[in-house]
Amino acid sequence: MTATVPDAVRTPYRRSGATRFALWAQRLGWRHVVMWVVAAFAVFPVLFVVSAALNPVGTLSSSQLWPTGASLANAQDLFQNTPFTTWYANSLFFALTNAAVTVLLSALAAYAFSRMRFKGRRVGLIGLLIIQMFPQFLAIVAIYLMFSNIGELYPAIGFDTRWGLLLVYLGGALSINTWLMKGFFDTVPKELDESAQIDGATHAQVFFRIMLPLVTPVLAIVALLVFISTINEFLMASVFLRDTDAKTLGLGLYQLVASQRNANFGMFAVGAIMLSLPTLIVFWFLQRYISDGLTAGAVKG
Repeated sequence: MTATVPDAVRTPYRRSGATRFALWAQRLGWRHVVMWVVAAFAVFPVLFVVSAALNPVGTLSSSQLWPTGASLANAQDLFQNTPFTTWYANSLFFALTNAAVTVLLSALAAYAFSRMRFKGRRVGLIGLLIIQMFPQFLAIVAIYLMFSNIGELYPAIGFDTRWGLLLVYLGGALSINTWLMKGFFDTVPKELDESAQIDGATHAQVFFRIMLPLVTPVLAIVALLVFISTINEFLMASVFLRDTDAKTLGLGLYQLVASQRNANFGMFAVGAIMLSLPTLIVFWFLQRYISDGLTAGAVKG
């Protein structure tokens, strides 16, 4: 004899499959919708720039989201008719040099503020914090007048020189990065320093052999942020670099579209893609250092 189940009991199970999608849409579906909207918002300008770079006409008015044809004529014109390689080399020089020197100097200053006690330490930290509150472009007139006089005495660090603009970049990047690194140095136990000094290590040996390997994540983060901000910087470079061969790639690309925005947009798109490649490479290279540093403390050894 087989027992029968009333319809009132079977109904919820019959409708469970039909309501599964509704429950998923209510709990998780909105997240997928938001993800697709954000992805489309991020991918749209990239597709448009790639399409404009491949557009054989090379004008802004003829650019579309999906290219009707593909050609490397814009890249050929950019390399042959403009000093692209010089602009590109200048941008890489400023970005790489500024990132490397900023990381070193900021780490040295952060180590001193974190581990040493000296007169003026608190005033120096507060001064760095106050300076960072004001945007760098507010001092652009004072910096311009300063380098006008410096350039007459020392032409090697005046206008249209790499070292003059590099000094400006270094001055604007040290304050916030010193504060950021100091916070990481404070998390390292001081007992490590004391043990090394008892064994005869100097401050330099403690800094380079003990401290720097322990704060690798913040070094990678600072290097990445400084590299991105420098390679994309435009305002200071437009004031200091006036000669065509001394310009960065950002200034050179702006020069292409400043007067003939519609005609040279294809070359501008090619240059924009080329400018993004170093950032992607640096991010890919430093990503493993950031990940290794963040996960090293979770492994008990």
